[in-house]
This record gives sequence, structure tokens and C-alpha cells, in this order.
Amino acid sequence: MSILKDILYKVAIESVTGSTEIAINQLNFDSRKVEKNDVFIAIRGTISDGHDFIEKAIGLGAAAVICDTLPTSLINGVTYVCVKDTNAALAFMAANFYGNPSQKLQLVGITGTNGKTTIASLLCQLFKKAGFKVGLLSTVKILVDDIEYKATHTTPDSITINHYLNEMVDAGVEYCFMEVSSHGIHQKRTEALHFRGGIFTNLSHDHLDYHPTFAEYRDVKKSFFDHLPSGAFALTNIDDKNGQVMLQNTSAKKLSYALKTYSDYKAQILENQLSGLLLKINGNEVWVKLIGTFNAYNLLAIYGTAVELGLDSLEVLRLMSELESVSGRFQYIVSNTNITAIVDYAHTPDALENVLSTINDVRTNNEQLITVVGCGGNRDTAKRPVMANIASELSDKVILTSDNPRNEEPEAIIQEMEKGIQAQNFKKVLSITDRLQAIKTACQLAQPNDIILIAGKGHETYQEIKGVRHDFDDMKNVKEILDQLGK
Repeated sequence: MSILKDILYKVAIESVTGSTEIAINQLNFDSRKVEKNDVFIAIRGTISDGHDFIEKAIGLGAAAVICDTLPTSLINGVTYVCVKDTNAALAFMAANFYGNPSQKLQLVGITGTNGKTTIASLLCQLFKKAGFKVGLLSTVKILVDDIEYKATHTTPDSITINHYLNEMVDAGVEYCFMEVSSHGIHQKRTEALHFRGGIFTNLSHDHLDYHPTFAEYRDVKKSFFDHLPSGAFALTNIDDKNGQVMLQNTSAKKLSYALKTYSDYKAQILENQLSGLLLKINGNEVWVKLIGTFNAYNLLAIYGTAVELGLDSLEVLRLMSELESVSGRFQYIVSNTNITAIVDYAHTPDALENVLSTINDVRTNNEQLITVVGCGGNRDTAKRPVMANIASELSDKVILTSDNPRNEEPEAIIQEMEKGIQAQNFKKVLSITDRLQAIKTACQLAQPNDIILIAGKGHETYQEIKGVRHDFDDMKNVKEILDQLGK
């Protein structure tokens, strides 16, 4: 049990009706989960408003309600705390409830359009190889040292974040690496966390279904760095045109990394092959198992972060040479008929272009590049024709298919993608709604030495259709199909 007064520390309170000296059991922003003596925080979401469920939460036993607008009728015995922002209130209350665990960890946040999962996961891998207990909060999974939990969001809600950070503290974890999404920043989920450092990867077209303009999307990312304390570091990709923007108002130590520009951490690509990269980082060479320019940036961010966290620079390079690629990020297999199948999470125009350009950089052009790609439903529609155009420009054959259509009709999504195909590329594009059939067709079209890219879903092991998640794993499916065709 915690005292309500104690967990309201640092919350911007407008008014209080009732006592804050009461003992409370748990925090909840979902009225369906409220139990006796819980606090219910009324959050205004994109779909529903928690203020509409205050009466229900009280009926289930809520002892206190946190809201930004008081109900018209108040119930005796219930404490009502009116606050300026319930999202921010939830963040501080969750941190206080769990004893502010982020202050007991070396917590590093990674934000940007692409590369967050790779950087967070590989930092976790590197520090584990260095002998430390580590934690991970990512799109792919949540790790508390050796214990793995399923992830549901890139940046979980404030209660979940602090719950797992507290688990990490109890497990003796020293370093935690966390993906920080624009949604998470905008909804104040990271507001009360104490970060030791922040990394900016890049910024490109994404989430404009949520953010009204690209400028707002950029400024939300920037606000993460604005809130970093003076004892933290802010490491930015200075080759990205928005990299310098991220550092404008931060109190943290300003650091940069780049391949093209003068920076604190600089790399040069000496070799780029399907088997890996030879990089020269701050004067020292290292061979890594990851490939492509985009991974050179990711690895440089990892190197800079590890050095800033106190690891020896040469030891960091040695550990980098042992890193394995992240699930669903340029993950590939070679069939017994010598067909290479690559699965990648690329679901933005920039990410898709990066992956296709990387493949084109390392192939001989004596083989076909066949791309299978779709776009998610109920998400930013403007990127659909752009992604189809990129795929058709940079591939020999393209199959447009279903991704996670969610509540949209997959045929309608594909039709929007088709609008981006230029006339000279019509003949190389097929549209097959069923994703499994699309992958099967790509495998049937492929000849020995050809390359198949399956983009968009990466690590995901489901396909979401009309609110239902069906088992679907791109890597598992393409492997089974190629194995069958190779018999």
C-alpha cells in the first residue's frame, strides 16, 4: 500500500476534494481493471475518454480519481484530484509508486524514425557481452536481464514502463536501453523518467496519421532532448538535416555521430558485403556482421553510447564484431537452391529505400531482386504510393500485398499503393492480396542466385485483419516455401 499524497509528488495539481492521506492499492487508467482502493486516472485517448468511465471505476472500488475536469456530481468518501494534464500526472504517479526506478539505472532512450529497435537491442547485446546485467524496452520484446516478456507497444504506458524498470532494479540490472516513440513522448509516457542519455537516429515520413504535420512530429522528438538533464548526454546523427535541431535547447552534453560530416564519432565504410561491413571508426578498423549504410549509422551510435557510458573504446570495437543482427531487421536465409530471402521491418519510405539500396549496393546485378511489400491499414495513407514507387524503382519485380490491413480493406490499400507506380514500371509489378500467396509467388518467380526482400512486418508473428490477430511469420513462411520448392 502507498499513500496517495506521496505518489502525487511533482504532479501539477489544480484542486483536491477529499483526503490525500488515504492508502491506495494500485494505479489504473483502464476502468475495467479497477479494484478496491485503487486510484483511477482518467486519460483522454484518441478513441475514448477516461472521464466517461469515472463513475464505473468508483463502482468497482476506486478510492481516488485523477482527472482534468471534475464530474458534475461528486461521491462522498472518494478523493478527487483535478490536475493540469492527466497523462503527465500518470507518468509522475507511476514513477513515485514504484520508487522512481529510472534513477537507480543507467537508462538510455533512443528516438527517431528508423533504427530504434536495432540500436536498443544491439546495445543490450553488447553490454551483456561486456558482463553487465541489462534491461531492454523495445518493439520486439522487454528484457529484465535473462527474463523475456512480450512487448505490445514501442513505448509502453507509464505504469508498465515503471513496473519493468522496478523489476530491473530488483534483478540488479545496471543499464537499460529503451525505444522512445513520438507517441510515447507526446502522451508524456517518458515525462518522469531519469535518462542518462538520449540518441537521435534520423527523421523521415512516418506517423502523420497521428501528428498533423511533419513539423510537429519533429518537435515532439526534439522535446525528448529538451527534457534531458545536464548530467546526461545527447548523441545525434548530424548527417540528418534534423540532427542539429534536436540539440538546440538541451541541457545535456551535446555529441554527434556521422559518416559524412565532422563529428565526435565518425565512421567510414571500407567494405560493404552481404556477409558484413568493414568500418573505420575514429581511426580504428572493425569488421561487423551487419550490412548496409543504415547499419553503419546504427553501429556508430552504439559505439558512441558505449564509450559515453564508460566502456573502453577498443573493447567496444571487439564486442561490436561479435554482435548478431536483430530479429526481423535485415534477417536473411539462403535456400539450398541458392535463393537469398531477406525479411525486414521496413515500413516507411526511408527504411524501404535504405534496405533496397543496401541490397543493390552488394549484389552483382546478374540476379533478380524481387520485393514483396504492403502498407498497414488505419495508418498514414500518404506513404502508400511513395513506398510502391520506391519498391518499383529499385527492384526488378515487385509484388504489392497485404501487410496488417487492420480495419481497412486490403484491396483498397493496394490500390492506393498502385497510384505511385510510374508508367515505365507497370510491367514489373503484380498485386496479390493474400500475403502468403504473394510470398509463394515471389519464391516461384525466383531463380538460383536471385534475392527476395519481404518488407514491412519483420519480427511480427501475426497479421491483424478486422481486429483479429492471425498467426503469420514472414521468415517462417518463406523458409518453408523455399524448402518445399527446393526438394
